[in-house]
Amino acid sequence: MTKVLLLSDTHGCIDDFILKHVAWADEVWHAGDIGNREVADQIRSLKPLRAVYGNIDGTEIRQEFPLDNLFEVEGKKIWITHIGGYPGKYESRVKKELALKQTDIFISGHSHILKVIYDHKNDLLHMNPGAAGKSGFHTMRTMLRFVLDQGEIREMEIVEIKK
Repeated sequence: MTKVLLLSDTHGCIDDFILKHVAWADEVWHAGDIGNREVADQIRSLKPLRAVYGNIDGTEIRQEFPLDNLFEVEGKKIWITHIGGYPGKYESRVKKELALKQTDIFISGHSHILKVIYDHKNDLLHMNPGAAGKSGFHTMRTMLRFVLDQGEIREMEIVEIKK
């Protein structure tokens, strides 16, 4: 069993709201626009971090984190990238690679809009945790918490706080 905190678009914001949920998790997954090394370092000081860089991330973050992060946890194949789109509206790069990667869960950020959608065409779960940071047009800061247990996703929760 692995407890996962999924976040994106922190844009350099790391505060007690985020850290409280980091403490709950076994692993933290960050779908890009980390913002600065302090965010990554504070998360990593508490829990393992799997992350990708986003479009606002500078050279330091891009040297440390990849564009795409592919891994397996609890029998699920995961693909995280920052700019991915949504089922039926995937970015062209993503659309081409989805069939090749055969992922169970596809995660992206960038939009600042939390969505969890089952993609029947590609037989996968698409997740976007919205934006956990304070920068951007969103009015609610959001993250997702869930448990992966032997190939099953359980106890998914939306975490919200007004910006």
